[in-house]
Amino acid sequence: MPTAHVNGIDLHWEESGGGDPLLLIMGLAADSVAWMLQRDAFAAHYRTIVFDNRGVGRSGKPAGPYSIAQMADDAAGLLDAIGVERPHVAGVSMGGMIAQELALRHPARVRSLVLGCTYASPDAAVSAQFAESLQAFGATRGADGQIQVDPAALNPMAFIQRLLPLTFTPQFIMTELPKLMQMFSGALQYGFDMPAILAQVAATQAHDTSDRLGHIRVPTLVFCGDADQLIPASNSDLLAARIPGARLVKLPGGSHGFNFETPDAFNRQVLDFLATA
Repeated sequence: MPTAHVNGIDLHWEESGGGDPLLLIMGLAADSVAWMLQRDAFAAHYRTIVFDNRGVGRSGKPAGPYSIAQMADDAAGLLDAIGVERPHVAGVSMGGMIAQELALRHPARVRSLVLGCTYASPDAAVSAQFAESLQAFGATRGADGQIQVDPAALNPMAFIQRLLPLTFTPQFIMTELPKLMQMFSGALQYGFDMPAILAQVAATQAHDTSDRLGHIRVPTLVFCGDADQLIPASNSDLLAARIPGARLVKLPGGSHGFNFETPDAFNRQVLDFLATA
């Protein structure tokens, strides 16, 4: 499997299809396997590139702290390493944060932008969810923003069990649990490194592009489910209002994990947008 040495670590990446390049950036605690329901659909039209963010899957898992800007620089370095100049870029959740920073820090490298179920900075609801999760795991947040917890007391399945009901609808969890575990299979198989995952979590809480969104000048789709329990749809309202010319789409009844729970609707909206970008 191909790797690229970027910013002092090895990043695992894969590609499929042909045509204009499309870079997919996954969210918190999941690796590129979580794009399993998008890759074939997108590869039918685009050279589709996926990779594992630092801290998950087959990429390096260095000690934290991490930042979203750092992970955006990882993505730009990967593009350099594989010779891709200016792809379309789509990210979900933390991946949408990375995509924002990629467009702001490396504007010449982004052709268009899809920001799925993400935020410019944590709002009150996101911060409350974060505080509840810290308390549930007996963790605290230090003055430097880093999460302080004994990783030995926080096993991967406990983390995933906390995340699932915030990410998917109860019905989907009841009926599709094997498929959900397949989504996390790559991250679990290649080492679910809790300190690295917590470094990702801390990075999401420090993310803030609120005052810079007006500098994004590429065609942008802001896309979310209107029933998102983890990152409420109001966060997408803000993104769309502050990014010049952005198009806002809300999937009725869509969860935070709408790319996995409702892949046909997700894929259709993204492909329709890319065809016009």
